[in-house]
Amino acid sequence: MSNFKFLEDIAIADAAFEAYGDTLEELFETCALATFEVMVDTKNVKPEQKEEILIRDLNLDDLLFDFISELVYLKDAHKVFFSKFDLHINKKEEYELDGTVWGEKIDYKKQEIRRDVKAITYHMLEVKEMDNGWRAQVILDT
Repeated sequence: MSNFKFLEDIAIADAAFEAYGDTLEELFETCALATFEVMVDTKNVKPEQKEEILIRDLNLDDLLFDFISELVYLKDAHKVFFSKFDLHINKKEEYELDGTVWGEKIDYKKQEIRRDVKAITYHMLEVKEMDNGWRAQVILDT
């Protein structure tokens, strides 16, 4: 079951979603999955190729922005769609996200491409702790 929903009425030309997680790691993993769901059916993306990620930021909004930006960069630079994420987030003097993401080379013959994500935007970007977990709102430039 998906723990995100697309928000059709917020960004007409772009893609927007709201994601939830019991933990920060689950929230960021859900945001990553929602980002790639905009582009492709992630159920058809095999976790054959992996990348290691390490990001540090002072606040959670910037951490999510930089994480999604890194995934979009890796998608464009390495021509890979990602579908599996294992993240760890720690808070010391700043937030540190490290983890592994898995995906598959983009194959236009095999995978049905929905649309490309060019970038995440700061417009209405929010990471918020709720009573029962975490919530994020994201708008992607497509």
